[in-house]
Amino acid sequence: MESSSLTYREAGVDIDAGDALVERIKPFARRTLRPEVLGGIGGFGALFRVPARYREPVLVSGTDGVGTKLKLAFQLGRHDDIGIDLVAMSVNDILVHGAEPLFFLDYFACGKLDVEVAARVVAGIARGCELSGCALIGGETAEMPGMYPPGEYDLAGFAVGVVEREGILDGSRVAPGDCVLGLASSGAHSNGYSLIRRILERARPRLDEIFDGGASLADVVMAPTRIYAKPILELIAAAPVKALAHITGGGLVENLPRVLPAGLRAVLDGASWPRPPLFDWLSREGGVAEAEMHRVFNCGIGMAVVVAEQDSARALELLAAAGERAWRIGAIEPCPEGAARTVIAPAN
Repeated sequence: MESSSLTYREAGVDIDAGDALVERIKPFARRTLRPEVLGGIGGFGALFRVPARYREPVLVSGTDGVGTKLKLAFQLGRHDDIGIDLVAMSVNDILVHGAEPLFFLDYFACGKLDVEVAARVVAGIARGCELSGCALIGGETAEMPGMYPPGEYDLAGFAVGVVEREGILDGSRVAPGDCVLGLASSGAHSNGYSLIRRILERARPRLDEIFDGGASLADVVMAPTRIYAKPILELIAAAPVKALAHITGGGLVENLPRVLPAGLRAVLDGASWPRPPLFDWLSREGGVAEAEMHRVFNCGIGMAVVVAEQDSARALELLAAAGERAWRIGAIEPCPEGAARTVIAPAN
């Protein structure tokens, strides 16, 4: 019997391609470095010193992915911004506790490594880290033949932040009469894309046609998730914020109650903020009921902020000065037993 020597490359894993990717992404990671980073990309573990200015630091961690928005990224060949989505989903979550994002790690898995595509994705991750003020200090690239269809990959992200123990936001100080402010989303962010893809299959629109404000429908659908870290941290430093809610899957209906004490609810006015045309298009083309729209999508509000009535005007001024579009969208009220924890009055 004749035998031959096999190599890892012949089995489908190209170590040289992986090494080439590491070299390609080092400049991206370098731009995100903070003084607390003690080691660079390429080691077995990433080292980070807790900033000395924190007296009683509490670390806050979060992890997430991008979901089936990736399917559209593959279909449209849009790999440059999907990394921003990856960072945003974890960073915005830890921000809810008042945490300053410190560092981020990514996981990129594929069947066959395309160095060019992977480098574009990681460049977007690094851009998301820059927008968040955190360092990209490590990650993993896994080439696994047979695990993924050709041209596809999966992403996961991991963020760690820090907050003073006395400054942790947990919603415990929220009280009846407090105001709910809403910060504009950049679109659907990274939620509801299984439904979005089904609607696109049904409507069969021209994705390259101008849809809104000079942008194509593809541009609007693939707009990266807005990262709120810098403006929200500035707001927390200047005004007494009681609670934050990242409006992800479940929409305002399910995410606001997560930061409200028992016995309270949020009563929102659906006419108090402008709903982006994308959501009206999705509702119309998919025949999606309004209640379902609010349970699946952010419908134009990507982050909610709860403040006392007397602090609301100042908070809106600070957010506007930071470049955020924000509105007073509702108030906190006692919740009758058995009633919904979020009530949204129709816009019309």
